[in-house]
Amino acid sequence: MKFPRSSGILLHPTCLPGPHGIGEFGSEAFAFVDFLRDAGQKLWQVLPLNPTGYGDSPFQSFSAHAGNHLLISLEKLREQGILEPSDFRNEPAFPEDHVEFGIVIPWKTSLLKKAAQRFLSDNGKGKQAFDEFCVANAGWLSEFALFMACKEEQGGAAWNRWAAEIAHRQPAALAAARDRLRDSVLAMQYWQFEFFRQWQALRSYAHQAGIRIVGDIPIYVALDSADVWTNPQYFCLTPQGEPIVIAGVPPDYFSATGQCWGNPIYRWDRLRETGYRWWIERYRAAMNLYDAVRIDHFRGFEAHWEIPGNETTAINGRWVKGPGAELFAVLEREFGELPIIAENLGVITPEVEAIRERFHFPGMAILQFAFGKDPQGPSFRPHNYSRELAAYTGTHDNDTTVGWWNSSGENDSTRAPEDVAKERAFAKAYLDLKEEEPIHWRLIRGVESSVADLAIIPLQDVLGLGTKARMNLPGSSSGNWRWRFQQGALRTPLAKRMDEMVQIYDRSGHTYVQK
Repeated sequence: MKFPRSSGILLHPTCLPGPHGIGEFGSEAFAFVDFLRDAGQKLWQVLPLNPTGYGDSPFQSFSAHAGNHLLISLEKLREQGILEPSDFRNEPAFPEDHVEFGIVIPWKTSLLKKAAQRFLSDNGKGKQAFDEFCVANAGWLSEFALFMACKEEQGGAAWNRWAAEIAHRQPAALAAARDRLRDSVLAMQYWQFEFFRQWQALRSYAHQAGIRIVGDIPIYVALDSADVWTNPQYFCLTPQGEPIVIAGVPPDYFSATGQCWGNPIYRWDRLRETGYRWWIERYRAAMNLYDAVRIDHFRGFEAHWEIPGNETTAINGRWVKGPGAELFAVLEREFGELPIIAENLGVITPEVEAIRERFHFPGMAILQFAFGKDPQGPSFRPHNYSRELAAYTGTHDNDTTVGWWNSSGENDSTRAPEDVAKERAFAKAYLDLKEEEPIHWRLIRGVESSVADLAIIPLQDVLGLGTKARMNLPGSSSGNWRWRFQQGALRTPLAKRMDEMVQIYDRSGHTYVQK
């Protein structure tokens, strides 16, 4: 799909400020949309909005269809009268600059349970809309709600550790669980109702401001998810529900042992027999949330790195062919033009690029990668960009631009100090960087001024923040996904500077007027 020339900001909603420990779909989210509008932005890119599982990662979710209930605005529930001021009496003193998931999750979950109990006990206002939502989403909602209720009953254990009759979905056991856990199932359904109601109100507000939402579809789903529990036949699993093979990427410039993600691999042969119906419904669910999507690890559709399930590194994997263009042809027949950004970083072959080019999916370029020893470095330099491209200063997996620039390389497994010095010298020469000019604004200008149709900047780079604001460090299992920006950070001069830049480079839809 051809995207209009535009600019956007990457910010996950959990990073929004607010009093309740984590970003929500409340007033701060609407204020962020106002900032995007004032800054001349046309896109708000988010990470997956699904409920987070292992490591609080949005890329390891309990469902590819459901929303993350932690994003529900408690402020909105209080305005509705579902929560009362007294419910907040013992609220913890949350830090402002990061999410303490270990504190936020139990506290907020307890309030959401109160909200569900009150809403469901009142057969009046909102009940009809709730019933209609449950019917409209019955294809995934009832099984997801049962999955989460069973998981709670089992103390959070993965589904393949549950009693065999539930893990393997014996009809009598499922019926008994639905009856036994009825209240919990209804609460889970209510949380989804409230999540989608609040998100669609925010999305509608963004549309009114001329802003579209770019979401994210990870190619793989988590083993411990409602998706795998309800459809084990579509994944390479043992009869006990253990993965026979798992996903990852081979050793490369960034890692001598590769990356071992642990996600189960699809049985593409069985999905093909159904006409890829599971993927059609997954894409439909994403487009109910977003206006466009980035597909993470796009190359895996052409061929994926398959690792034996008992391995702890990716060294002993092998390349295995995926569905290729056939899957996207099926999606195109079902939905028409596909507003997809293809994450085509890493080991990319001509076959991968042929699929992307056939469907006119923009690829990605990361400007931070342009100056070092990365073999793909030259393609990330703006003079080599094409129009069919989404250009970033960095993504959620990068250090912030300021953090990257200030890194010594001493504790960096891929950048020795001498490599950092050479990288910095080349970047200064390439960017014509003056001593007094902040590096983040030079990279932002490099992306915005390029021919790439899409220019997307992490908010951390707009704010000029250092490594403490990094969202994720790939390969690390803790301390990620926590960063939040603080109240008052989105100042008017900042919006004006971004607005002027996107006008100069024809990304706002308004002609720049010389002053």
